Amino acid sequence: MSFTTDGKLKCCYKILSKLVTYLLSRIDLDELMKKDEPPLDFPDTLEGFEYAFNEKGQLRHIKTGEPFVFNYREDLHRWNQKRYEALGEIITKYVYELLEKDCNLKKISIPVDATESEPKSFIFMSEDALTNPQKLMVLIHGSGVVRAGQWARRLIINEDLDSGTQIPFIKRAMDEGYGVIVLNPNENYIEVEKPKIHVQSSSDSSDEPAEKRERKDKVSKETKKRRDFYEKYRNPQREKEMMQLYIRENGSPEEHAIYVWDHFIAQSAAENVFFVAHSYGGLAFVELMIQREADVKSKVTAVALTDSVHNVWHQEAGKTIREWMRENCCNWVSSSEPLDTSVESMLPDCPRVSAGTDRHELTSWKSFPSIFKFFSEASEAKGGSPRPAPTRRSHRLKHEEL
Repeated sequence: MSFTTDGKLKCCYKILSKLVTYLLSRIDLDELMKKDEPPLDFPDTLEGFEYAFNEKGQLRHIKTGEPFVFNYREDLHRWNQKRYEALGEIITKYVYELLEKDCNLKKISIPVDATESEPKSFIFMSEDALTNPQKLMVLIHGSGVVRAGQWARRLIINEDLDSGTQIPFIKRAMDEGYGVIVLNPNENYIEVEKPKIHVQSSSDSSDEPAEKRERKDKVSKETKKRRDFYEKYRNPQREKEMMQLYIRENGSPEEHAIYVWDHFIAQSAAENVFFVAHSYGGLAFVELMIQREADVKSKVTAVALTDSVHNVWHQEAGKTIREWMRENCCNWVSSSEPLDTSVESMLPDCPRVSAGTDRHELTSWKSFPSIFKFFSEASEAKGGSPRPAPTRRSHRLKHEEL
C-alpha cells in the first residue's frame, strides 16, 4: 500500500500530536511555574516594601536611600509589573490619607443615596466647598490608574509628591480662599471574585442518538482540557478571576463629572467656579459642558486644561460652546517652547500655550503658577476689567497620541 505526500504528512502530524500531548501530560505545570516566577505575594504597606517618602516628598529605599527600582528581579517582567502595581495601590491609599490629614479635606461617599449593599465611590471636598460664597476650585485628573488627588502615579513614584499629586494645587487654592472639590473619575466600579459557574450537561435530556452525544461529550472534555492547560500558562499562580460591578451614575469619567456637577458643584454658593482638568479630564469637562451648557456658563468663570485630549469635533460641541471655550478656557500643552508661549491649534476651541515641558504627565505641575495667575485675571475680568488677550506666536506641535 502506497502513501501520497499528503497522507504521509497527516500521519506524521497525528504521531507528533500524540507525542506532544503525552510529553505535556508528564509536566507538572504548577511546579514548573512556581520555579519560574516567585509568588505574587507583596507587602501592603510602604514599610513592608522598605520605602518611605523623605522630607522632599521623594520615594526612597529606607536602607539604601535609592529611588524605586522597577526591575527588582531580572527577566521577570510580569512579576516586576505586579510588584509595581501593588506599590501603586499603597501609594493611592497614602495620597488619600494626605488629602484628609494634610489638606483637611472630607471624603464624601457617592452616590449620595446609595444603599448599604450597592457599590460606592467617593470624592474629596474642603469644609467650605459648598458654602464659600466667592471661589470654588474643581480638580479632575486624567485616565488610567490614577485616583483622586493624583496627576500621575509614575511621577509620584519616580519624581516626587509635588509633581505627581494635586496637593500643591489644593494647598495654594485654600490659602487663596478657594473652596475645593477633588473628583475621582476613574473609580467607576468595584471588583469582586467571579463566581464559579458549573454548567450541567444537557445530554441526558437530549433526543440525540447516544453515539452522537458521546462524541460531543468527548469534544467538550478535550476543549476544557485544552482551556485549563492554556490557563495554567496564562495564569500560572491561579490568581482569582474578578468581575466588575459598576457604580450607579458613575460608571465612566464623563458620568462621574456630570454626577458631581448635579449633586455638588451646581449646589455650591460660589460666585466663581474654576476647573483644572488634565488629559482625559478635559474631555470629561467638555462632555459636561455639552450636557449642562447653560448651567456651566452661569457658574464657571475659567477652565485650565493641561494637555487635554478633548476634541470639539468628535464630541460634537456646538458653536456656542466653542465660542465660550475661546473666551474662558486655556490649554497648557506639552511643548518644548518656554512656559506660556502661544502654540498654534488646529481646533477652533480655546487658546493653547506651552506648559514648558514636552512630557505629558508633567504639564499640570509645570503650568501650576500660570494657572493661578490665569484664574486671578479671569476673576478680575469678570469684575469689570477687560481680560488681556493671549499673545499668539506661530508654533506647530507634532501630533501626539496622549
